[in-house]
Amino acid sequence: MARMSVLTRDEAQNRAQLLDVHRYTIELDLTTGDETFDSRTLIRFSARTDADTFVELKPAELRSVTLDGQPLDAGALDGNRLPLKNLTAGEHELRVDASMRYSRTGEGMHRFTDPTDGETYVYTQLFLDDVQRVFAAFDQPDLKAVFELTVTAPRHWTVLANGVTEHTGEGVWRAAPTPLISTYLVAVAAGPWHSVRTEHRGLPFGIHCRRSLAPYLDADADELLDITRACFDRYHEKFEEPYPFDSYDQAFVPEFNAGAMENPGLVTFRDEFVYRSAVTDTERQTRAMVIAHEMAHMWFGDLVTLAWWDDIWLNESFAEYMGYQTLTEATRFTDTWTDFGVTRKPWGYDADQRPSTHPVAPENVGDTASALLNFDGISYAKGASALRQLVAWLGEKDFLAGINTHFARHRFANATLADFIESLASATERDVHAWADAWLRTTGVDTLVPEPGNGDNAYWRLGIENKGGLVTRPAPGPDKDRPGAEHAGTPVQARGSRPHRITIGVYDHDLHDARRLTLRDRFEADIPAHESIAIATGGTRPALVVLNDGDLTYAKIRFDADSLDTLRARLSGLPDPLTRAVVWNALRDAVRDGELPAGDFLDIARAHLPHETDLALVQGVLAFASVHIAGRYLTPDQRPAALATLTELCRDLIRRTEDGDHPGLRLIAVRHRIDTAAHPDTIAAWLADGTVPGGPELDPELRWRVLARLAVLGATDEAAIAAELARDPSATGQEGAARCRAALPDEDAKARAWDAMFGSDDLSNYLFTATAQGFWQPEQADLVRPYVSRYFKDAVAVAARRGPAIAEAAGRWAFPAHAVDAETLKLGEKCLRKADPIPALRRKLVDQLDDLARALRVQQK
Repeated sequence: MARMSVLTRDEAQNRAQLLDVHRYTIELDLTTGDETFDSRTLIRFSARTDADTFVELKPAELRSVTLDGQPLDAGALDGNRLPLKNLTAGEHELRVDASMRYSRTGEGMHRFTDPTDGETYVYTQLFLDDVQRVFAAFDQPDLKAVFELTVTAPRHWTVLANGVTEHTGEGVWRAAPTPLISTYLVAVAAGPWHSVRTEHRGLPFGIHCRRSLAPYLDADADELLDITRACFDRYHEKFEEPYPFDSYDQAFVPEFNAGAMENPGLVTFRDEFVYRSAVTDTERQTRAMVIAHEMAHMWFGDLVTLAWWDDIWLNESFAEYMGYQTLTEATRFTDTWTDFGVTRKPWGYDADQRPSTHPVAPENVGDTASALLNFDGISYAKGASALRQLVAWLGEKDFLAGINTHFARHRFANATLADFIESLASATERDVHAWADAWLRTTGVDTLVPEPGNGDNAYWRLGIENKGGLVTRPAPGPDKDRPGAEHAGTPVQARGSRPHRITIGVYDHDLHDARRLTLRDRFEADIPAHESIAIATGGTRPALVVLNDGDLTYAKIRFDADSLDTLRARLSGLPDPLTRAVVWNALRDAVRDGELPAGDFLDIARAHLPHETDLALVQGVLAFASVHIAGRYLTPDQRPAALATLTELCRDLIRRTEDGDHPGLRLIAVRHRIDTAAHPDTIAAWLADGTVPGGPELDPELRWRVLARLAVLGATDEAAIAAELARDPSATGQEGAARCRAALPDEDAKARAWDAMFGSDDLSNYLFTATAQGFWQPEQADLVRPYVSRYFKDAVAVAARRGPAIAEAAGRWAFPAHAVDAETLKLGEKCLRKADPIPALRRKLVDQLDDLARALRVQQK
C-alpha cells in the first residue's frame, strides 16, 4: 500500500501563505461501476511567490494531470501528494482526472446497498482530511474556496449537495455554487431518496432518507421540520448574521460513523435517527439536540471556520452548548440540561482523567492525525460545560454580543482562539483572557469538597475546598521514548486548577413526607483556584448540601457524611431532576475513584430508581450500573448477584408502569430487563408471544435485543437467527444477526466472528461494530480467553490495513473490556510499547487500558 502522509501544521501554514484558492469545478460520475467513480477537478488558484507546493488526492487510478495546460507526470504521485513544482507567482489552473474508490468504512464517498430493496446510495463524509478520497484538493481548512459540482448519477436517483441542485437531464445534476467554504465541508448525497420538502423564510428545506425508511420518516416529518423551523428562528433571534447558505437539507444516511455532520446546506445524520421501533421521549430529545447542534455549526464552523485543527473545540463546544440551550428555549424539550448532565458530562469527566487528556484548546496539534484524536468528551462535553460556566460568569447578553462581533469580523473566513477571545473581550469589562487561560489551557477535573459544621448563634458554616482530582500518568509508548513506562496508569493527585462560580443547594427533611427533601435555599459562591473558602449562613445545619446545584460548572463534587446518609435514604425525594443528575454523577464519580463501594451504588439505585420519573436519569443510571458496575467494577463472582438486583429493579419499574401512563419509562425498564437476564425463560416467552405482558409489543429492536441476550445465554441457535433475519432483512436486521451470531457461546461461532472482523476486510463499518459488540461477553470469559492475547496483534494489523474508522471501531467495540485483570493490562501495555499501532488505535488503547486499570483498582478496594 502506498504511504499516505498526514498534513502537518507547519506545512499547512506555509501553503496558506503561498496560495489563494479561488474556485473548484468538480465533475463526479457515479455510473462507472460498483467499486469506483470518476472524479474530474479544475482548481483555479494563485501563488503569491515562486515556489513548490503539492495537492492531495487518493485515487484508484490517476489518469492525467495538467497545470496551466501543460501535462504533469501522474507517476509523481507520492502516496496522497502530487507535487506542483516550480510554480510561478500569479494565476494557475490545475486539472486532475482520476478514478476514485468507494468506501465501506464511512470515509470519503461511502456506498451502501439496502438489503431491503436492493437500492444503492452514496454520500460523502470528508471530515477531517478525506476530501482527497473524492477529488483533488488543497486539503486544509484555511484555504476556503467556491465549489461548483456537477454529478452524473443513475437516472432514477436524486442528487443533493451544499447548494440547490438542478437536474439538467440524462442523470446529470448541477449544484449552485457555494459561498467560500472549507474543503472538508463539501457534501454530496445521491440515491433514490425519499424526500419531504417545504419552505421556511423563503428558503427550501428538505428531509431525506432511504426509500425503505419512508414510512418512518413520514411519521416523524412534522416533528423534525417543526424542530428545524423553531431552532432556525431562535438562532435568528440570537445571531445578527442571517443564515448564510441557499437551502437547508437534512439527509439521514446509512452506516454513518458520527452522529451527524455540519455540511453547509446539507447536514448528514446517521439514519438510526429515523426510528423503526419505539423510542423514549429522551431519545427524541437527543435527535432534536443533534438537529440544533448541527444548525449552530452553520454559523460557528461553516460561516466562520477554524484556521487549523487545534481550534476544533470552538466548533464542537459552541455547537454542543447552543444545541442544548436553544432546544430548551425554542421547543417542547425544556429539560435538556438534565440529559446533558447525566449522559454527556460523564463523557468529558472520564476523558479528562485519562493519560490522553488534553486542554479544551490544545496549543500543539502538530498534524491531522493528532487532530483527529481530539474529537472526544473534552472537545464536546467539557468545552460545552466551560462555555456554560462562561455564560454564568459573563452573562448571556455580553456572551452573545461577543459572538455576534466574532461573526461580523470573520464571516466566510477563518478564525483562531485568540480571535474568539478578542471578540468576547470587546463586549465585556471582565478579564476573558484570564478566564480562557484557566479554563481552556488546563487539563483535569477539579473536585469540590464541602465541609459543613455548626456555627454560633443560629448560624451554620460551610467550608468548600477545591482539591483538584486524580489524574493518571501517560501510557507507555515505544521503549526508547518511555523509560518509565512501568509506572503508566498510576493515579496522582492534581491541585485545583481553575476558579468556579457555583450554586449551592441547601435541603431539609420534608416535615410532611419522610421520603422527600425540601429546598431551603440556593446561593451562589465563587471558588478560587487552589484555595478553600468559608461561608456562614443563617439557620441550623441542613440535612443535605449539594455543591454545583444547577450544574453550571465542570467539576466533580463530594458529599459530607451526613449528606451522604441523607441521600441513601431520600435521593429520589429531591424535587429537581437536574439536582438529582448532579447527585447521581457525584455518586458515579465516587465509585470510579474508589471512594464509594460499587455495591453501595447498586443499593442506592435499587432503592431510588423505582421512584424516578426522569427518563434520562433512569436510562443513565441503569446503563452505568449494568455496563460498568455489574460488568467491570464488581468481580465475576459478584456479577450474578448484581444482575439479580438489576433484574428486580427493572421488574419494579415494569410493575409501576402497568397503567400505560409512562411508556418511555416502561420501555427503558423492558430493555434493561432483557439485557440483565441471567436466565432465558422469561424473555424467551416474550419473544415467542411477540409481546411483554401488558406491553409493549416486541418491535424489531426489541426482538433483536431479546435474541442477542438469548444467544449470550446459549438459549438460541443459528436457525433462529436466520429465521429472524428472514423476518427483518433490513440493514438493521443484518447488524442484529451479526451481533447474535458473534454472541453464540460456541467455538466455531467465535472463530467465524473473529475471522470476519480481523481476517478479512469485507465487513462494513457497521457490520464490524455489530460483530464486535456480540463477541465479548462476561458470561463467556472462559470461552473467549484465548482471543484476549490475539486481540492486540490482530487489532493493530486491521487498523493499519483499513484506516482510522475501523481502528476506532476495533479500539472501542472489539476491545476485551470484560477482561479486568493484570494480564490484559500487561498485554496492552506491551502492545503500546512494541507494536506501533496507528494513532487512532493507539489513542483508543490508551483510554481502554486506563479504564481497565481503574476497574482493577476499584475491584481491589
